[in-house]
Amino acid sequence: MISDEAPATPYLEVAVCAPIEHPLTYAPPPEAAILQPGQRLLVPLGKRQITGYLLACQQQPPVVGAKIRPALAVLDPEPLFPAAMIPFFRWIADYYHHPIGEIIQSALPSGLDRRSVPVIELTAAGTQALMAPPSAEETPVWLPELLARGELSPATSARIIKQREGPFGRWRRRGWLQLGHRLRAEKVRPKTETVALPLASPTTTGQRQQQPSLKPSETKTLALLWELAGAEQQSAVPRRELTRQYPGAGRALKGLTAHGLVELSQRRLFRDPLGEPPPFFTKPAQLTAEQQAVLAAIQPAVAGGRYAPFLLHGVTGSGKTEVYLQAAATALAQGRQVLVLVPEIALATQLEGHFCSRFGDIVALLHSGLAAGARFDQWSLLLAGQAQIAIGARSAIFAPLPNPGLIIVDEEHDPAYKQEDQPRYNARDLAVLRGLQQQATVILGSATPAVASFHQAQAGKFKLLTMAKRVEDRPLPTVEIIDLQEVKTVSGRPPLFSPQLVKALKENLAGGRQSLVFLNRRGFANLMLCKDCGRPIQCQHCQVSLTLHKKRGQLLCHHCGFHLPRDVVCPHCRSGTLVAAGFGTERLEEELTRLLPAARIARLDQDTSRDRRRYLAVLKAVRDQEIDVLIGTQMITKGHHFPQVTLVGIVWADAGLGIPDYKAAERTFQLLTQVSGRAGRGEHPGRVIVQTLQADHYSVSLAQAHDYQGLYQREIALRRRLGFPPFGRLINLRLDGENEQRCQELAAGLGAIARRQQPAGVQVLGPAPAPLARLRGRYRWQLLLKGAEVAAIHTLCRGICAEFAKLPGASTVKLSLDVDPENMV
Repeated sequence: MISDEAPATPYLEVAVCAPIEHPLTYAPPPEAAILQPGQRLLVPLGKRQITGYLLACQQQPPVVGAKIRPALAVLDPEPLFPAAMIPFFRWIADYYHHPIGEIIQSALPSGLDRRSVPVIELTAAGTQALMAPPSAEETPVWLPELLARGELSPATSARIIKQREGPFGRWRRRGWLQLGHRLRAEKVRPKTETVALPLASPTTTGQRQQQPSLKPSETKTLALLWELAGAEQQSAVPRRELTRQYPGAGRALKGLTAHGLVELSQRRLFRDPLGEPPPFFTKPAQLTAEQQAVLAAIQPAVAGGRYAPFLLHGVTGSGKTEVYLQAAATALAQGRQVLVLVPEIALATQLEGHFCSRFGDIVALLHSGLAAGARFDQWSLLLAGQAQIAIGARSAIFAPLPNPGLIIVDEEHDPAYKQEDQPRYNARDLAVLRGLQQQATVILGSATPAVASFHQAQAGKFKLLTMAKRVEDRPLPTVEIIDLQEVKTVSGRPPLFSPQLVKALKENLAGGRQSLVFLNRRGFANLMLCKDCGRPIQCQHCQVSLTLHKKRGQLLCHHCGFHLPRDVVCPHCRSGTLVAAGFGTERLEEELTRLLPAARIARLDQDTSRDRRRYLAVLKAVRDQEIDVLIGTQMITKGHHFPQVTLVGIVWADAGLGIPDYKAAERTFQLLTQVSGRAGRGEHPGRVIVQTLQADHYSVSLAQAHDYQGLYQREIALRRRLGFPPFGRLINLRLDGENEQRCQELAAGLGAIARRQQPAGVQVLGPAPAPLARLRGRYRWQLLLKGAEVAAIHTLCRGICAEFAKLPGASTVKLSLDVDPENMV
């Protein structure tokens, strides 16, 4: 902190919002009396002005005699994140090889990046030259705006600057145009409302004698204001409430303010993140013996205020959520905060209901599904201490909690905890790190723990807690395997629904019970083939086939969003005869509507759940037994508790086994086990029918037996032999560029650099084209580093990046790093 007693010229360590690896040093801005780590500053960087984050104050500059520029302004009166999180940000930047300023920027709510942007300005010479219209071919559509304002808007300027030729380029060379900079306004800010505070009552005799003569509207407004203030038990009343009840109050308030009878002020409003209340859940009458045993291990660690990592391996339906709730109550009783992570926004709604039901309005939500303003408000509530519990998806790991006592990672095995865009952090791993740094208890919970996490527990780094029984000793569902290769059909191709599954669905419907049908593929058909040449219709920007979405009438790319109308001709042979092949959840819905005409059917996937209210409405309808069959992708597999669901049908169990990823078998087992766990959670036993083309694969047979230990033993032996995690570390270096040949050449150069620097104990695999060799119009190559020693592999990675930047043409491609990759595609 800088105070009045501090030396006159301290130095500020600032992380800037730019791709700069290390923090920069600035002098304090003018008239800044007190600065605290965590505040935002406006700082100069070259000719630009950008946002920076104050990390620390130093008494000495990093380089003696260096010219230190002053920061320009302080953007916030208070820090935007606790100082205790700064070591957390530093570690992330170092481990994931990403600039610390961009790490902090991604952690904060969006819309808080203040920076200058280029604008096209008209010079004096340009004003004189362009007032007389130039030749017709040189008259751009933006010229009238330029002449009227003297400059173009930042958005228009950004679009035009990319055009090196044309009027902009020619006129700039002639000196008619120049580039200036304007400070961009923040996209998000606190929301406020005007409130009126009554200072005198017209019913008070003594005061009435001294009051000026009031208009009837003013007398009525003052009386209404006192009435509302008393009824609401508050001293200030929102102006909009006054005008709603009496439209003339708006003008009358001005007169009352002038008479000194009313004081107007601004009060902050916090936007509702939910849209509608989450479901309410009651507290169970008693805990199971296993829940009591688990809490007996967890609660002393929470109460003791120390770092203690637990891996809670509880089968589906064993009551892990109640363990989370009671552990959270213990942390709150110690005056500390709670952080709860879920892998997907869809799953957050279930835990929101449980935590809001138990703890009320001290719960805040942090995830990308919120509007920017609502997310900023939730962040502010946590920062001010008005909210004590943060629930959200992976980005909630950055929740501004000054002293978290408990960190919960639900469904810790889920690959969704890995951020696939820069910075590519893993929120599960960061949860353990944050617990260590801030002395918090960490609970990693799952019915199917990640193999690496279970290995950590076996090695003693996590304490393993097990819940092997369901609540009320309900049995796990029975699982039947249907080998689709043995199902005879007229066409000779495997059926979409086996006779056994169709029969079971009809029987379940007749019995008044609910069913889930799972397929981890959305759309109607994943392939559109030309009958004449046999080629599929592919995305113009990605090396993937387009998926048919029948209700939209579109062929859609699930990677970049490119789409074509359904009625297209083959781009190869110009034939108009296209046929749909494959299937997705949309086709399942159509087929089941035909097979079960009396059933009430709903579908939950990314296409139908973009709107939170619609998603919650479907879940509520399932809980209220207004839906007989729910079809969905992986968003229906985890965390949901539907007591009346007794049948789960898995249409294509081995869909993920063909993916070129060493975790394919583990993820298949986890997915099958999780979706199976939705069945039989109520009074009636559950049944699961699994359709597969690889009935003999161990991930399928072990899921049938609910045998996690068997899966772990198979996977850990394989990874030990191959040196894959947890016995080795991986860093994936990926190049992507618009020019295929240049990208390939630079990938070869990257491989040569890696092998020149390659230390003992580190393997260099590749370079090779990525499994998705073209994505969003860019060609992709990758190089994989594999080694057992963390320090060695990271040192090699830094050396490779530093030398690669010196290669001719390196700036024409993008080199990105993925440390501990979850997705090799």
